[in-house]
Amino acid sequence: MNSRLISIIRKEFIQILRDPRTLGIILVIPIVQLFLLGYSATSDVRNIPLAVFDQSQSPEARALLDAFRAADYFRIDYAVNSQEEIAVLIESGEARAGLIIPPDYANRLARGEAQVAFILDGSDPTSASTALSAAQLIGQAHATDILQEKIARSGMPFDLKPPVEVRTRVWYNPDLVSAYFMIPGVIGMILFAITSILTATAIVRERERGTIEQLIVTPIRSWELVIGKITPYALLAFLDTLEVLAIGHWWFGIPIRSPLSLILALSGLLLLSGLGIGLFASTIANTQQEAMLTVWMTLLPAIFLSGFFFPLEAMPKILQVVSYVVPLRYYLVIIRSLLLKGVGVAAIQGEVIALALFGIFIMGAAALRFRKRLD
Repeated sequence: MNSRLISIIRKEFIQILRDPRTLGIILVIPIVQLFLLGYSATSDVRNIPLAVFDQSQSPEARALLDAFRAADYFRIDYAVNSQEEIAVLIESGEARAGLIIPPDYANRLARGEAQVAFILDGSDPTSASTALSAAQLIGQAHATDILQEKIARSGMPFDLKPPVEVRTRVWYNPDLVSAYFMIPGVIGMILFAITSILTATAIVRERERGTIEQLIVTPIRSWELVIGKITPYALLAFLDTLEVLAIGHWWFGIPIRSPLSLILALSGLLLLSGLGIGLFASTIANTQQEAMLTVWMTLLPAIFLSGFFFPLEAMPKILQVVSYVVPLRYYLVIIRSLLLKGVGVAAIQGEVIALALFGIFIMGAAALRFRKRLD
């Protein structure tokens, strides 16, 4: 490494260290995002507020309510005296579901024809679909228990078993913890956002501060200036990677089943794309605000079309096709496979090749665009 390149890298590090806001963005913001998204961005549906209108007040009705209490999907918060009260609670958002038990529930249950009404707030389809499935499963399980008790009391030697038994096994995430899926995605989002945003201001900042003229009259070559500008941000991005991995592993319990060297090496491919996007934006913008807006035009579609929040399979076909040009899409598959499954490169070679090609293309376009001049 020649002295000119070392001088540029040293100069950039000095500027970063003298700017507490930049240091805050680099070191603190990833931790804040990790904790916020790690706890808030979850698909787990638990403790749904439930309002109950129990007109029966019988032991059989209490047994049904105990079945709902035993499952952690619902939390019986309200005991009401009319259906209108349930409607008011659901309309105000204080309750998300309502259970109505008729007065003759016990008698109908003895005849094998009991029915209860379950009302669900469908304004949030994701939570509502999970709650609906949970309520149906609770009802079916409770009905099976009642039927087994009846058969046992009758003294009939009959073993009640379903004709088909599905034995399930969950690999990689047996407890179905949402954080195991979200935290690796947060790693990719942070790396992509931090590198592109910070690099976007690298060249433009020199122009705004009036120091670009000093660089122009020096014997520094264009490629040396580019590498010198992005190297500090690349190193700091790797530091963020280690930081997020450590917190995700020790705080959230995310497993790391692949070698750390492989994780960092493949993360470098995403950094190449992020740095390239940020550098390209800095070469076509005249101010830091323009550079930031240019980057955000790519960040928002990348986050929503990468499969971070929503599964790609559920999107319209046209959006699925557009997602193929989003580098973050491939990295999320890579990082989740490395952390949760412990796979090797052979299992994800398609995503690795695609991400490498994107990185080379984007960085090449930024290098061709760059000119060591004012305009």
